[in-house]
Amino acid sequence: MNRYNLDFISDEDLFAHVKQTVEKYRFNIDLKKFNKNLIDPIKLTFDSKIYSKSLEETIELEIIRQMDKSNTNHIGYFHQNIFKYLGEDWEVPKQGFDLVNEKEKIYVEMKNKHNTMNSSSAQKTYIAMQNKILKGADITCMLVEVIAKQSQNIPWKISINGEQYVHDNIRRVSMDKFYHIVTGNADAFKSLCEVLPVVLDDVIETLEHETIDNTVFFELKQISPNLLKSLYFLSFSKYEGFDTFHI
Repeated sequence: MNRYNLDFISDEDLFAHVKQTVEKYRFNIDLKKFNKNLIDPIKLTFDSKIYSKSLEETIELEIIRQMDKSNTNHIGYFHQNIFKYLGEDWEVPKQGFDLVNEKEKIYVEMKNKHNTMNSSSAQKTYIAMQNKILKGADITCMLVEVIAKQSQNIPWKISINGEQYVHDNIRRVSMDKFYHIVTGNADAFKSLCEVLPVVLDDVIETLEHETIDNTVFFELKQISPNLLKSLYFLSFSKYEGFDTFHI
């Protein structure tokens, strides 16, 4: 194993955490997973015709989109859970805030991008933080953004029902500044990003090579040799008239 030379996390802990994240990535997909949230065959029909893609290509793109969405959640796991290794006082609760330090009375909601939350979600999060800081003057709540517009640790200003709110103990913090708070090292996040490709190479070397086991096309053709017809049957088989559907 390479020496990663990060002063805020051991080589063993960093390797283990990256490995856990890699192993969460989706390598397999079947028809049940593909249709978990009900495929929209009408959208796939539009996509295929408008973008001049074969139906096979369009389905493949939808599979990739679904896998990418799932993997984005796994990256969220990486960002959130790494802090368990950066100090014994940091915990990832099963519910409530994403990250908590009861000793320092810091409560964190973590988002991947600065524009992840819509207005309603942002207001709900802010109100939860307001309720938390009412329980003690020394409590700090933070909205930590992995990809923020800029490096920052500022009071979070928000409009709720047309009224502006701001409190010094409710902070909006970029990931680099949060790593600085946790580790005391201003360059900690930068250093992690620099070494991450090396850690990934080390992890991947230890794993058996896995290819994506994609049975979606096989299972669709079991429904009908006509892929488009299979997609419509998948979503509309219980609708009126679709028992005699022709396309």
